[in-house]
Amino acid sequence: MPFTKNQIITLEIKSISNDGNGVAHKDGQAVFVPLTAPGDIVEVRIVKPMKSYAFGRVERLLAPGPDRIRQDCPVAGPCGGCGLRHIRYEAECAAKTQFVRDAFARLGKLDVPVREVLAAPAADRYRNKVQLPVGTDENEHIVTGFFAGRSHRIVACADCRLQPEWMNQLAARACALLEENGITAYNEETHTGRVRHLYMRQGWHSGQRLLCFVVNGNGLPNEAEICAILQEEFDLTTILINRNSERTNVILGRKTRTVLGPGVIEDTIAGVPLRMGVHEFYQVNTPAAETLYAKAREYAGLKETDFLLDLYCGMGTIGLSMLPDCRRLVGVEVAPQAVDGAKQTAARLGLDADRADFRCQDAGAAAAQLAAEGARPDVIVVDPPRKGCDEAALTSIAEMAPRTVVMVSCNAATAARDTKWLTEHGYKAVEVQPVDLFPRTRHVETVVLLSKGEVDSKKIRVEFSLEDMDMSEFQDGATYTQIKDYVLEHSGLKVSNLYISQIKRKCGIEVGKNYNLPKSEDSRQPQCPPEKEKAIREAFKYFGMI
Repeated sequence: MPFTKNQIITLEIKSISNDGNGVAHKDGQAVFVPLTAPGDIVEVRIVKPMKSYAFGRVERLLAPGPDRIRQDCPVAGPCGGCGLRHIRYEAECAAKTQFVRDAFARLGKLDVPVREVLAAPAADRYRNKVQLPVGTDENEHIVTGFFAGRSHRIVACADCRLQPEWMNQLAARACALLEENGITAYNEETHTGRVRHLYMRQGWHSGQRLLCFVVNGNGLPNEAEICAILQEEFDLTTILINRNSERTNVILGRKTRTVLGPGVIEDTIAGVPLRMGVHEFYQVNTPAAETLYAKAREYAGLKETDFLLDLYCGMGTIGLSMLPDCRRLVGVEVAPQAVDGAKQTAARLGLDADRADFRCQDAGAAAAQLAAEGARPDVIVVDPPRKGCDEAALTSIAEMAPRTVVMVSCNAATAARDTKWLTEHGYKAVEVQPVDLFPRTRHVETVVLLSKGEVDSKKIRVEFSLEDMDMSEFQDGATYTQIKDYVLEHSGLKVSNLYISQIKRKCGIEVGKNYNLPKSEDSRQPQCPPEKEKAIREAFKYFGMI
């Protein structure tokens, strides 16, 4: 029978789920407990009982498991950023390997070798970018930190161990200067106050440093003096001001101006030279990303006569890192700024459009256009967002029939789904390699190698839609709690189970029988407001549910 709220039970943690929670079983039900490690014997309070599973929190650690270690960050729990800082890094890597294996075996139902995760070169101080919300503490002092789980309450953090020490030191100094100059922190509820975020970025190989103030207005009082002090004390290459006066949880506004320096920093990744401001996407862990790029390049197995297509190419770094191995590269990306950056990089490398061509198009539309033009890439690399590839992209890949597809993914579940689709359309999943770009968090990257199967020379037309796939198992990971957390984090809105179930029905997503139905026919249920419906739909897209 289901557990009851506040019930105290004793459990042995057996494993870690892909959201970082410890997993135990009792009386045929799974119990998910944050900040626990396999082998822990814990006294747990049930905080959210469900029909067939429950969520709990640790009341008392009775006996630690062999992989548990003492957390070295005082706010690791409330902050929520480092969900795995309480276990040895070797155990974390083993858990991430299992996350990916479970996704491909259980969700994709694929019998494909999944290698041991490639560990990051360093488990701490690896981030080359941070965006810190600015707020006030209980004593009305300006602080930076991270949002606590399920809230927009800032947990002050003086020394985040995931980012370089200079970023933590600069944040503290900037807060002191803001106070000295009477500059206020932004208040989300009242839409008042000036400074919303501090954005810092570092060129990992070049050492160049960038600071950007995200402000609710045009700039800062005594702006020139404040920026000059920070530039001198922290050897900053450039300082920017980004204006964001919208009532939104989006961090950056549309307008950015340069206060000091060139407005960009330079760096390289896998030998590709880059220039970055604040809007360009760049992997936050440069050394680990270079490990990932090397694996993708190995899987591609390019020949000097090959045509390489890079879908969802971003700033073009993966494709450009492989270009020395092949004849021609076409990169496709929907974000105009990223495409401009890729073109500028190609120009600096002396590459004309016949050698490296970057197009600003939706990946599916571009792939379909190339297929219609009779383009036949020898190798296709895809690096889609968390929701995975869309149907048009997958269909066009199958139609162009490259001999090799290399899939890079930050979401093992959608990678497994898309790999399954391709295996049903003439490809063989050869190998999967997890790569840890985000140590101490639950996130893991995945690289998949697919090769053209025995049907390579056959002309087969298959009518297929992603809507025909049984997506229920992919939606298992998106619980009501996870959807609510995502909406709160990304929009600042709180939504109820009732609203989520209403939007599920609108989207044609199965909802449990009689879930949140009124108790009587005369009852009137509140309807989900439009802004909350939009936020819930965005969460559904993020989790690959629509």
